[in-house]
Amino acid sequence: MSHFDYDLFVIGGGSGGVRSARLAAAMGKRVAIAEEYRFGGTCVIRGCVPKKLFVYASQFHEHFEDAAGYGWTVGETRFDWPSLIAAKDKEIDRLEGLYRKGLETAGAEILATRAELTGPNSIRLVASGKVVTAEKIVIAVGGAANPHESLPGHEFCITSNEAFHLDRLPKSILIAGGGYIAVEFANIFHGLGVETTLIYRGAEILGRFDEDMRRGLHEAMVAKGINIICHDHIKSVSRSAAGNLEAHTLNDRKLVVEQVMLALGRDPNTKGLGLEDAGVAVNEKGAIIVDAYSRTNVESIFALGDVTDRVQLTPVAIHEAMCFIETEYQNNPTSPDHELIATAVFSQPEIGTVGLSEADAAKRFEEIEVYRAQFRPMKATLSGRQEKMIMKLIVNSADRKVVGAHILGHDAGEMAQLLGITLKAGCTKDDFDRTMAVHPTAAEELVTMYQPSYRIRNGQRI
Repeated sequence: MSHFDYDLFVIGGGSGGVRSARLAAAMGKRVAIAEEYRFGGTCVIRGCVPKKLFVYASQFHEHFEDAAGYGWTVGETRFDWPSLIAAKDKEIDRLEGLYRKGLETAGAEILATRAELTGPNSIRLVASGKVVTAEKIVIAVGGAANPHESLPGHEFCITSNEAFHLDRLPKSILIAGGGYIAVEFANIFHGLGVETTLIYRGAEILGRFDEDMRRGLHEAMVAKGINIICHDHIKSVSRSAAGNLEAHTLNDRKLVVEQVMLALGRDPNTKGLGLEDAGVAVNEKGAIIVDAYSRTNVESIFALGDVTDRVQLTPVAIHEAMCFIETEYQNNPTSPDHELIATAVFSQPEIGTVGLSEADAAKRFEEIEVYRAQFRPMKATLSGRQEKMIMKLIVNSADRKVVGAHILGHDAGEMAQLLGITLKAGCTKDDFDRTMAVHPTAAEELVTMYQPSYRIRNGQRI
């Protein structure tokens, strides 16, 4: 019998922590998992899931408009923010219950407390002050929204956390940031009838995405009525006598709004975790440094998910947890595969992408072929909506392998998931060409682009 209280102690009840705790407990290991807030983590409680519910809610005004072109007469419509919040909260409660039930069924001990390291094998339960020991410790505490505390007036602003719990919907909002969280919330608030402005210090939104996706989405958002300001950022925020917020920018703009939201990145949630006491190494951002098998520099301690700042996506944290179990408890060393991860931006229209952007592929390969199609989807023909879809395939000319696939348009996220399998399997452009189209669909464009739109050789378009 081990002299430790537990075989495995997991700190953090998000997707990665819950998966590792549940699987280990189901194998008969003595497992405890501590969570100071709610089980489900950022994704379920205040991230992907409630955000996607908000996306659905914000799309209905366009659906009502489009219906007229198809012969439907839609009566007076009205949106009620408190009703959406209540429905969202009910669904989140249900999902959290499922996470708890899964842990309980597997036999893991659930501890509703903050947990902090006191040594390589010891953890203090803050709620009681009790110190327990474990043979192995997994840290899966995720990340937290950067409050940008150096910004004068940051205390008047909200982050994505508070956006899910506003007492009322503001009439106007200024969102700072150009990443996917900022872009998604800009579309959400605009779709719910809020006068929305997005401000970003860079030249274009969504810096790490393919240029055509970035420009195409920017143009679509502006056409909808979202105000996008690039090459500028907020210098200070203050409360006016009338109760509004006044945001002053670097370029001497004064923007008066009811609400300011900061979507300026997320930081590893390691502050006050006791990493120094345990001797766990972190990088300059506070992220826990791990090897290819999620091991820290301390033999007994592992870290998964956003707290390692490798790839900040829920499915990645789950995958890393499963690899941890295989490596540590199944005698099957398995390293997480972080290559060719499909992802989506649930903007309106959506972006779905997997693999290299055109710019990155041009740097990596001597010559690439770019297949690009831009068209008005069939659904828009009768509705009268002018929104365009863009589809791109990036091909390495040397071996004809498809190294990047990018879509802007409705259901792009769904298509990206299937394209992820295709690129992971190493399919070539010839495989795409041999595949019969499903007609009439938007996705058929992916298998009917037979000639490249252009080539890039040694970084030069030809």
